[in-house]
Amino acid sequence: RQYEAVPEQPMGKQLQVDWGETKQKTTDNKEIKLYFIAFVLAHSRQKYMEWQARPFTTRDAIRCHEHAFQFYGGRTEEIVYDQDHLIAVSENAGQLLLTTEFQHYVNERKFNVHLCRKADPESKGMIENVVKYIKGNFADSRVFSDIEDWNSRALQWLQRTGNHQVHQTTKKRPAEVFLLEKQHLQPVSSLLSYESTHNQSITRNVSKDNTIRYKSNRYSVPLGTYQTMSENLVWIEVKDEDQKTLVIRREAKGEVIAEHLVSSEKGKLIQNRHHTRDRSKGVEELKQRLVSCFEDQGQAAAYLDEISQRYPRYRRDQFAIIYKIIQQYPAFIDTVLTKCMAEKLYHANDFR
Repeated sequence: RQYEAVPEQPMGKQLQVDWGETKQKTTDNKEIKLYFIAFVLAHSRQKYMEWQARPFTTRDAIRCHEHAFQFYGGRTEEIVYDQDHLIAVSENAGQLLLTTEFQHYVNERKFNVHLCRKADPESKGMIENVVKYIKGNFADSRVFSDIEDWNSRALQWLQRTGNHQVHQTTKKRPAEVFLLEKQHLQPVSSLLSYESTHNQSITRNVSKDNTIRYKSNRYSVPLGTYQTMSENLVWIEVKDEDQKTLVIRREAKGEVIAEHLVSSEKGKLIQNRHHTRDRSKGVEELKQRLVSCFEDQGQAAAYLDEISQRYPRYRRDQFAIIYKIIQQYPAFIDTVLTKCMAEKLYHANDFR
């Protein structure tokens, strides 16, 4: 194949979009796979990107398009894509068949879709280069702590480096050329009807310890929210009344499963006590079962209370040892209890 130079696109004409993924070292010296979507204006080379810690869905892609339009202050006439499964079902010799959700979005935003042919990355070389640039310059050697911090650093990098440094082809700074191109973009309304309630809902992964991450903190969800064979996604929304409140739902418009006041600190665990296991309940039941085995139940209760006070962290273990002794030597337990109380032997091993 012979290649020819592609003429420069006029201002406001074209935006190119592609996806990428990287593996990053985390602050606790593990490795995590991160996914990003990248945008570049074909004329000015002004770039935008957004990251997440799970593969993109079509809804994620739409949400990021909205963020990109807000970032640029408008949209272009056409947007160029690969034949990605999030966007398109098939090209069919020019008769584009888009995924249902994305087709609805295109209908509402009214931009033209340009799909590249399969296995033809050269036809969107501009965004291919941006993806490589993001991987090699931004992601390489950076350490991941949480996704909000990562996205915040990505925007800082765009301002400082990605859109500030002189472009090799145009020999101009993208940010400076963008000031002119911005005037040629089509205006967009704020957020789309199905994307906007008063605040935008976004998803989070539920961790094994039944928490989600938001703004460098962990917030609890009810025990059992995390399921081993499930997608483990929840929808979050921040309501700003007197104080910011984080609202967590199973579905975008579903029942609220948790609410927390948003913490301004970092690295904190914000936990609702109703989301934790009631550990005292099982121990109390075991204690009552033990007490009922003795003739002098008042004395038995006093003895077990004393053990609880002396060894609060180990009372379950203490009671389990005594329970085992009761099962093995039921005939001796009352004599032993009297002796332990008289000699102040308040330990399960003394009882044994």
